[in-house]
Amino acid sequence: MENPLVTNVSLGSGSTPQPVTPTARAPEVLQGVGLPLQVFFSLAMVAILLVSLAGNVVVCLMVYQRSAMRSAINILLASLAFADMMLAVLNMPFALVTVLSTRWMFGDVFCRLSAMFFWFFVMEGVAVLLIISIDRFLIIVQKQDKLSPQRAKLLLVVTWGLSFVFSFPLALGAPPLPLPPRAPQCVFGYSSSPGYHAYVLLLMLLFFFIPFMAMLYTFMGILNTIRHNAVRIHSHPDGLCLSQASKLGLLSLQRPFQMNIDMSFKTRAFTTILILFSVFTVCWAPFTAYSLVATFSARFYQKDSFFQVSTWLLWLCYLKSALNPLIYYWRIKKFRDACLDLMPKYFKFLPQLPGNSKRRIQPSAVYVCGEHRSVV
Repeated sequence: MENPLVTNVSLGSGSTPQPVTPTARAPEVLQGVGLPLQVFFSLAMVAILLVSLAGNVVVCLMVYQRSAMRSAINILLASLAFADMMLAVLNMPFALVTVLSTRWMFGDVFCRLSAMFFWFFVMEGVAVLLIISIDRFLIIVQKQDKLSPQRAKLLLVVTWGLSFVFSFPLALGAPPLPLPPRAPQCVFGYSSSPGYHAYVLLLMLLFFFIPFMAMLYTFMGILNTIRHNAVRIHSHPDGLCLSQASKLGLLSLQRPFQMNIDMSFKTRAFTTILILFSVFTVCWAPFTAYSLVATFSARFYQKDSFFQVSTWLLWLCYLKSALNPLIYYWRIKKFRDACLDLMPKYFKFLPQLPGNSKRRIQPSAVYVCGEHRSVV
């Protein structure tokens, strides 16, 4: 059992093989996940795999089969669901087998392909979230609604192409990954190669740090705008006459009519995207930091607990793919209704969550609310 460890160190670092010391023996590393944790991980992984696969398939089918669902945002969400679905199909089952066997059984070639698929679908999902957050920023802050379904499709072609370009070198062995991996998934390990370090840093910047900062900036701008608009609305408690509406930059109006206004629609779509962003951050930040440290620290990468901790962090990442369709069902009424329509009658046992059925308010319109005249 000492030879695999020697091979792993030599391939991961590019240095000459070092003798195995009594404190770093292979059996301790390979048996990092005990039987109770194996049972727990197996049940959790199977549940995540099934929910991720079934939920994201339903999201893709809804957008594909229903023309009314093919708005720009829904097309982007369908692309995100497709990336999560492919991640579940091409990566999760092999990681599950590796957790149970505590060793990679699928060969060096598929190890490289698996790493490529992993980062390919992950980067595409991050790109979709970034596009959606920028679109919400333009609509709420800049008052510009420029994302049409055609532009959304064009952006998806670009993002899928760029994600493939940045992930494809892994399939060619450039940079070379540590084989066999010391984690359930073929991921980055320690290496002394400057080119290897540069690629890992570039991938982490493109996949996590730059999108994270960009989305954080857009969300802060949106929150500031929503707070500013709320203050402005509450500063006119009794409403305004139509002659005063022009002073607020509103367009000329047609005949006003009475309706009850639910202001939650202004922030509901943004809140959904904020929830998706928060889930992405919580699920991926630990794995990103862990991978960076393992890339630059041989001692950290050779820890006996590396396999076990990697298993926890990896399946926290996979959990995001299962949570996304559940968030759609919870937050988006159209997805919820379409999901229930697609289900056979004997499967319609899901709870009927309350939805927002109020009419969408146009930003350039003035409405008379209830018994009081007011401008929104």
